[in-house]
Amino acid sequence: MAETGLKDRIAPFLSKLPAVKRPEKHVHFQKKLIWTLGILVLYFVLSNISVFGLSAASQDLLGAYRAYFAGAQGSIILLGIGPIVMASIVLQLLVGAELLPLDTTDPKDQAIFQGLQKLMVFVMIVVEALPQIYGGFLLPDPAIAATLGVSTGIIQLLIFAQVALGGVLILYMDEIVSKWGIGSGVSLFIVAGIAQALVGGIFNWNPPYPGQAMGLNVNIANLGARENLPIGIIFRWEWLLNNIGLSQLLTGENLIVLLYQGEILALLATVIIFLLIVYVESTRIEIPLAHAAVRGARGKFPVKLIYASVLPMILVRSLQATVEMVGLLLYRNGFPYLGTYNQYNQPTSGLMFYINPINGLSDWVPQLAALNYPGIQLWQIGLHVFMDAFILIAGGILFAIFWVETTGMGSSRVARQIQKSGMQIPGFRRNEQVIEKVVSRYIPKVTVIGGAFVGFLTLLSSLFGILGAVSGTGMLLAVSITYQLYEKLASEQLMEMHPLMRKFLGEE
Repeated sequence: MAETGLKDRIAPFLSKLPAVKRPEKHVHFQKKLIWTLGILVLYFVLSNISVFGLSAASQDLLGAYRAYFAGAQGSIILLGIGPIVMASIVLQLLVGAELLPLDTTDPKDQAIFQGLQKLMVFVMIVVEALPQIYGGFLLPDPAIAATLGVSTGIIQLLIFAQVALGGVLILYMDEIVSKWGIGSGVSLFIVAGIAQALVGGIFNWNPPYPGQAMGLNVNIANLGARENLPIGIIFRWEWLLNNIGLSQLLTGENLIVLLYQGEILALLATVIIFLLIVYVESTRIEIPLAHAAVRGARGKFPVKLIYASVLPMILVRSLQATVEMVGLLLYRNGFPYLGTYNQYNQPTSGLMFYINPINGLSDWVPQLAALNYPGIQLWQIGLHVFMDAFILIAGGILFAIFWVETTGMGSSRVARQIQKSGMQIPGFRRNEQVIEKVVSRYIPKVTVIGGAFVGFLTLLSSLFGILGAVSGTGMLLAVSITYQLYEKLASEQLMEMHPLMRKFLGEE
C-alpha cells in the first residue's frame, strides 16, 4: 500500500515534465520518414556548432567514446546520448535489484519509469558536464573573457549552459523520433556519429596534428613520439607510397609499418566484422504462429540470435567510461591509488589500467604496447585483455537480460502480445500461460547467448581496431543498428500496405 501511495504522489509530478506530444492517430510512413530525416539533419547541424568560449587547449575527457555516444568533440552536443544511457543504466539496475518497486509490464508503472528516466537524464547532464568543465578539461578561453570584459568563471558558466542545452536537445530529439519518426533517436544518432567518423577514416586528408610536419615519428609539444599521418586511409597510403615506396613497404620492418600504420589490419577487421555482424543479425529461431479465427492465416515470431540488440553494449562501455572519468579526476586531484595516467590521459598502471578498454593493436601486441607503456610486462598485457574480455562478455549478458526485461521483450510480454493479436502456436492451446511456457524455451537462452556473443564480437573488433578511430563497439553498433533500421523500414512499409498488421506488431 505504501508503494502504491508513493507512485500516486510522484506520478503527477513526473507528468508535468516537458514532453513531446504523442500523435493522436496513425502517422503515415512518409511523414515518419520526413520527421526522421529532419531530426538527422538537425543533429548534423548541431554537431558542427562549436561551444563558444572553449579554449583550443581543452581536452576531451571521453574522446575515445564520442563516436558511439553520438557526441561531437567541441560542439554543443558534446555529451551526445551519454546522459540518456547512464540514466537508463541507473534505473535498470534499481528496478532489476527491486530497489525501485516498478512493474514495467504495467502501463501505469511504465509511464512512471519513463518519467523517472527523463528526470534522471536532466541529472546526468549536470553530473557529466560539471566534472569536465570544472575539472580542468573543457577550459575557458582567456582571450574571449578579456575581450568581453568578464572573468573566466563567467565563460565557464556559459560553456556549461551550452553543453547542458545540447544534452537537453538530444533528449527531446530522441523523443521526437521515437514518437513521430522511425526507430529511436538514440540509434539514429549513434549511426550518424559513427558513419561520420568512418567517412573521415577513409577520406580525411588532415593529420591529427596539423601544426606539425607529416611523419611516422614526430614530437608533439615535447610530450612524446606520435605519428602524424593523414587520418583518412586513402591519403595515408598515398603518403606512405610517396615517402617510403611500395617495394620498401613490402620488405622487413616496413611491412609492419604497412600493416599497422597503413591500417591494413584495421581495414580487414572492418570488412570482416561488417560481414560477420550482418550474418549474425540474420540468424534467428522462428516460432510458428497460426490465427485462431482465420483459417489458413499463419505467421512466425522471430527470436534473433542478438535478441537484445547491441544497445546493452553501450551500457557496458558507458560504465567503463564513467569509471575511467572518475579515476582520471581522482588522479588529477592528488589521489593516484586507483591508477596513474600519462600526458595523453591514458591509464598506465593500477586498477584503471586493467579495466580500461582495449583500443587496437597498440594495447596488446607486446612490441607496440611497450612504446605506449614503457616497461610493461607480458602478464600485464594478458591480464588487461582478460579483464576487458570479462567486462564485455559478462556485462553483455547482464545488460542483455536487463534490457529484455525492462523493454517488454521478455517471455511474458511476448506471450501477451501474441495472445492479444489473436494468434496461437500450432499444436498448443490458445492460452497466455501456455504460450509463455513455449517462448520461454528460447528467449532466456538466446538472450544470454546473444549478450555473450555481442561481447565477444566487440572484443574481437577492439583488438584489431577499426577505420576512423571507431572502436569495435562503435562498428558493432553501427552495422547492427543499420540492419535493424532496414528491418524497421520494411516493417513500416508492410504496415502501411496492410493496416491490420499494426495490431499484431503492437503498433496500435
